[in-house]
Amino acid sequence: MLSWGTLYLVSEWAVRLVMLFYVPQRRAPAAARAWLLLIFFLPWVGLVLYAVFGRANLPRERLQMQATVSRLVRETQPRILGDTLTLRPDLPPHFQPAVMLAYRLADFAVCRGNSIELISDYREAVDRLVEDIAGAQRHVHLLYYIFRDDATGRRVAEALTQAAKRGVSCRVLADGYGSFFSLRRLAPQLRSAGVEALPVMPPRLWGRKKLRLDLRNHRKIAVIDGHVGYVGSQNIVDPDANRGLTNEELVARMTGPVVRQLQAVFLADRWYETEAMPAEPQEDLLPQVAETGRSPAQVMPSGPGYHGANTQQAMIAFIHAARARVVLTTPYFMPDESFRLALRMAAERGVEVRLVLSRYSNKPIVHLAQQSYYEELLEAGAHIHLYYGNFLHAKHATIDDCVALVGSSNLDIRSFELNNEVGVLIYDPAVVAQLRAIQKRYFAASEEVKLETWGQRNIALRAAQNIARLADTLL
Repeated sequence: MLSWGTLYLVSEWAVRLVMLFYVPQRRAPAAARAWLLLIFFLPWVGLVLYAVFGRANLPRERLQMQATVSRLVRETQPRILGDTLTLRPDLPPHFQPAVMLAYRLADFAVCRGNSIELISDYREAVDRLVEDIAGAQRHVHLLYYIFRDDATGRRVAEALTQAAKRGVSCRVLADGYGSFFSLRRLAPQLRSAGVEALPVMPPRLWGRKKLRLDLRNHRKIAVIDGHVGYVGSQNIVDPDANRGLTNEELVARMTGPVVRQLQAVFLADRWYETEAMPAEPQEDLLPQVAETGRSPAQVMPSGPGYHGANTQQAMIAFIHAARARVVLTTPYFMPDESFRLALRMAAERGVEVRLVLSRYSNKPIVHLAQQSYYEELLEAGAHIHLYYGNFLHAKHATIDDCVALVGSSNLDIRSFELNNEVGVLIYDPAVVAQLRAIQKRYFAASEEVKLETWGQRNIALRAAQNIARLADTLL
């Protein structure tokens, strides 16, 4: 008769062998290796974690809703945005395929006539948002990963309360995980003031709307009266919310037709949770918006509900199209091989490739993992700048002198494949010049990593970085 110990040993090997065949199915090799490594060392623990987190599959109903949204966006854009739409913005010809790819991935076409202001001062961004809420006449729509019950959160909540008292329709969506504790305190207060406050993608293990626990809505969106929009990296939270660190962000404040696209993303996310549209007429939710500037732009949403990693694929296409310069800013850098290959190829063909990262991080294991990629990029000729000012939480990119991307997505596998993210692609040399000026300020306050010195780091640090890298698809 077999002992319990023998049975357990046999069960562990059964788990290893079965998962060896199952895990790699329709999965990137790097992700499969990470999961199989965990399962090999801890079979039953790995099996349970894989059952909860292993696949980014959404419920069939959620995928059908996403397909409905995509169809409606494509069908109604010509009517709602009219002659501001274009599939060929004024860009060099070699960028046009990347623009078309962005449209096919995310459904939104380029629209002309926008005014875009970049705000890099944290408190100014909060001040401007509160000011716009105070001037709202019809509605205020906010969607944030973190809406914290702190000084900043209470200030925004008070502005919403006052707007609701004036008869303005105010709606707040906040991620069910990132804002879990804050929503328990703030949501009842907001609701009592007449503000709709809802969690989005709350963790659910069963039921019709069950979700993988680590699927998050990481978007940061504000739309006021359908005329003013905000998108970027900044949450509704105090800048020093990370203990020992002060966040530095970048927000794009937009007016013009592109705000309608941002509004559509908000309304879709609300529909996924409520399965209903707001009671206001469409002309109030999507009002006629006059052209306010000269910037062509398109909103770029991404998430597991789409067929591909929208942000990742679009960025790779623009990096391949670059002829002079690629500058990327992110707090977390753990992309897959295809993204790193695009950067290496750009650097090796003579494009100036610069990566701006924060010298300090609130995620030590992620920080170690991203350091493991430095050497391969440096060897290809890329430049890596470690910002030693605040914790640089901003997420943006410039390609040559004509393309900019500002949004919520980090440059990591989680953001590309698991999170709901949103950004805005801007095809205006004037806005790119503004963003490049901000990037140059980063360079001046950074230490550039040199290949000769980086290669001399001690063996223990190198080993820790490479071990952390093994979990890149799990972090």
